[in-house]
Amino acid sequence: MSTQQLFGPIAADMQAVDAVIRHRLHSDVVLIRQVAEYIINSGGKRLRPALVLFSAGAMGYQGTRHHELAAVIEFIHTATLLHDDVVDESDLRRGNKTANALFGNAASVLVGDFLYSRAFQMMVGVDSMRVMQVLADATNVIAEGEVLQLLNCHNADIEIDDYLRVIRYKTAKLFEAATRLGAILGGQDEAGEEPMARFGMHLGTAFQIIDDVLDYSSEEAATGKHLGDDLAEGKPTLPLIFAMQRGTPGQARRVRDAIENGGRDDFAAILEIIGQTGALALARERADEEVKLAIEAIEQIPSSIFKEALLKLCLFAVERKY
Repeated sequence: MSTQQLFGPIAADMQAVDAVIRHRLHSDVVLIRQVAEYIINSGGKRLRPALVLFSAGAMGYQGTRHHELAAVIEFIHTATLLHDDVVDESDLRRGNKTANALFGNAASVLVGDFLYSRAFQMMVGVDSMRVMQVLADATNVIAEGEVLQLLNCHNADIEIDDYLRVIRYKTAKLFEAATRLGAILGGQDEAGEEPMARFGMHLGTAFQIIDDVLDYSSEEAATGKHLGDDLAEGKPTLPLIFAMQRGTPGQARRVRDAIENGGRDDFAAILEIIGQTGALALARERADEEVKLAIEAIEQIPSSIFKEALLKLCLFAVERKY
């Protein structure tokens, strides 16, 4: 199932979110408009803003404030992408040149800063201290996750728990914030927010695990990025951790050397080891476990087309090819 099919129940709301994004992207500084519009319009899944809309609908929200908050979530996500691509020295994302490859590192970092600050301007306009607290905390945790990932690069000794901590900070935290916002808009208190927040956290964790699997199992045309980027950057992701745990001493040593030294020279050999050790299947099993936890988290939420869409998103997260 494509995201367009998944987003059927919120098609009109997604159009409204896109209108908010276009309006809020405006700046008198031409370069800001150019870079921001380039990255916003470059084919992203819009999954995180959709989570705001679906979770708000599942919690019975009837207003329009979720459009603004969905746009806030997308701006925060886009800012992290701009900064990520500079840190990772990436030149391809979603099948297109990265903003830093086209406009330079300085422009990408500074426009990322603009998007963060614009997001906080929009938060203030919502006039909810709880919303501001959730988004401020999430943004701070995401930054911590980026630094943790940087510290873990070329470190072949990290454990699965270390890996999970990074992706829960770096990726899952924004998923969690998106679904928590839906519960807040639906009138839930902090205790009532937790089921939807847990759903987002586990879904985001599964989503990132599959992203890391696809770096060793997909087609470059499908993912829109260079395969082997994670290995080239020395990122010890879950497929590599499982390959070291399940491989022979010689295989583990080969993977360790690849992580510690980075580069793509050993990519073919590492792919073979990953295949021989069943590392991708093990990583997918872990993603399936996270999705089961996500589904369990919202079992008690009343049935609706929005809840059904959230459950379908769980399947999409682990079965997708891009």
